[in-house]
Amino acid sequence: MLDEIVEKTKQRVEEAKNIISLDDLKNEVALMDIDNEFPFKKALSSDDISIIAEVKKASPSKGLIAQNFDYLNIAKDYEEAGASAISVLTEPYFFQGSNDYLSEIAKTVSIPVLRKDFVVDEYMIWEAKALGASAILLIVSILDTVQLKKYLDLTHQLGLSAIVETHDGDEIMRALTVGAEIIGVNNRNLKDFTVDIENSINLRRCVSGDVLFISESGIKTPEDVARLKENNVDAVLIGETLMKCDDKKSMISELKNG
Repeated sequence: MLDEIVEKTKQRVEEAKNIISLDDLKNEVALMDIDNEFPFKKALSSDDISIIAEVKKASPSKGLIAQNFDYLNIAKDYEEAGASAISVLTEPYFFQGSNDYLSEIAKTVSIPVLRKDFVVDEYMIWEAKALGASAILLIVSILDTVQLKKYLDLTHQLGLSAIVETHDGDEIMRALTVGAEIIGVNNRNLKDFTVDIENSINLRRCVSGDVLFISESGIKTPEDVARLKENNVDAVLIGETLMKCDDKKSMISELKNG
């Protein structure tokens, strides 16, 4: 499945380049401000565990998650409930995401927004900046070390943060080698889609305290959040649990304070 997503993403990038060239995209970004204070990283750098609340319509493993996908009001609810940042899926074929969701949400909320996608080309980083994102996702398992370093450096040059997503100790070492400042551990096995938050807890010791550590996937209860907090996890990225909940504000409050 992951290989299929990556190939489809490469096709999508080539199609996008035929509409707006990389040079034109760079010219558009050149007119934008570069925020060297890195608001996404700053938002997660608190004493308490931070919540990155995800706006997600569907996923390959669960199919359609949100029948009523009022993404702007969902994002507003997340912000009002005290989420530190918002993650927005932009991958259209497997997650039913959209670049429009990201750009509209970024204009609507004041907290930082993460572009959640499968970055396979530098074009997508320039595009993320143009869309109003404050951060992107770089997935170690789909990038070689040269690409990872190049994309991470470009991300920082544009005033964006990057969650460098890993699944095991070897990937964490690769991420740290290229200078990752934010490590994400995906608790979902992308081969069989099983989920276990113990993956984050076991891997936390691989990352020093000066690097932000985020746990992703499978976080469902206040007890899950509390356990991760006890193990020095800095932030959690929560999607399906929030998207399936009717009262998202109350759920965020429970997750933060339960």
